[in-house]
Amino acid sequence: MIIGVPKEIKNNEYRVGLTPAGVLEFAKRGHEVFIQTGAGVGSGFSDDQYVEAGAQILPGIKEVYAKAEMIVKVKEPIAEEYGLVKKDQLLFTYFHFASSKVLTEAMLESGAVCISYETVEKDRTLPLLTPMSEVAGRMAIQQGAKFLERPMQGKGILLGGVPGVAPANVIVLGGGVVGTQAAKMAAGLGAHVTIMDINLDRLRHLSDIMPKNVTTLYSNEYNIRKLLPTADLIVGAVLIPGAKAPNLITRDMLKDLEKGTVLVDVAVDQGGCIETCTPTTHENPTFVIDDVVHYCVANMPGAVPFTSTTALTNATLPYAIKLAEMGWEKACDQDASLRKGLNVIKGKIVYKEISDAFDMPYHSLDTL
Repeated sequence: MIIGVPKEIKNNEYRVGLTPAGVLEFAKRGHEVFIQTGAGVGSGFSDDQYVEAGAQILPGIKEVYAKAEMIVKVKEPIAEEYGLVKKDQLLFTYFHFASSKVLTEAMLESGAVCISYETVEKDRTLPLLTPMSEVAGRMAIQQGAKFLERPMQGKGILLGGVPGVAPANVIVLGGGVVGTQAAKMAAGLGAHVTIMDINLDRLRHLSDIMPKNVTTLYSNEYNIRKLLPTADLIVGAVLIPGAKAPNLITRDMLKDLEKGTVLVDVAVDQGGCIETCTPTTHENPTFVIDDVVHYCVANMPGAVPFTSTTALTNATLPYAIKLAEMGWEKACDQDASLRKGLNVIKGKIVYKEISDAFDMPYHSLDTL
């Protein structure tokens, strides 16, 4: 198969779809890999490293899309790329369709086959989302601590406090991978952490493994409202696979927060679990509403691209190789977890949560 890796053109996105190590694995199996020049530079990988691993370098993004049978990238195509996607082309990347009707319509119109990293599911886990969720969860605390500083319009609170001064109160909404990593980081820095979820089994597990400065609490509106006046940093870490995140903090709740409280919505690429959050970029990461600081960068792991790209390729490569070796139809037929990643097939939505999000026709895979 001919695999193409374009340079990411989303604002301040430095990750790349394949490392040189990944290219080598494709080349060993007789597949051709075409990399756009400079695609890996932001992650610390030069064109020469890719060539040494067996790739060929193309001068521009148009050439990569024109050449490739399968596009392997990190983020969803943006408007400049819509017209480059070919009919029957296979795209393997993060899509987060439920948060963008424009993207969904563009991919339907393209006639491409879209397999989303974030909906590949194995043993009730999301193996291709997990590495980026781990990065984003840890970064949420790193960034939240920074924006709590007074020059950043925060409260001026040190997350872990000092002897004689209380630490910050951190609320983590969601006890999945993002929430767990965020709670670990915040607790490690000395903050007082409350992690909330609706899954009691998950809360029991977290209660067992977390340090003593982490409290678990069942998530409902009453409990959230009760905690808000005490919060210094709130991390939104709610995920419903393939669907839009629910709004757990609404606009009217902002009045219960103190001036300078920081909200970090990691779920923003799935629509966000904080009503007032809209996607921002690393260039302009925050905005303030009702004296509350909102950090809503939709590609947080893009700020640490070497770590993120390496972790992502480690997870995606076995699936990408399977797609190249077998073709998408046979690979998805034989691998139930990869089959779950199918979102759009040649103008048809085959993932129920996407059709529900936009009230668009749904087509069962069994009928195609």
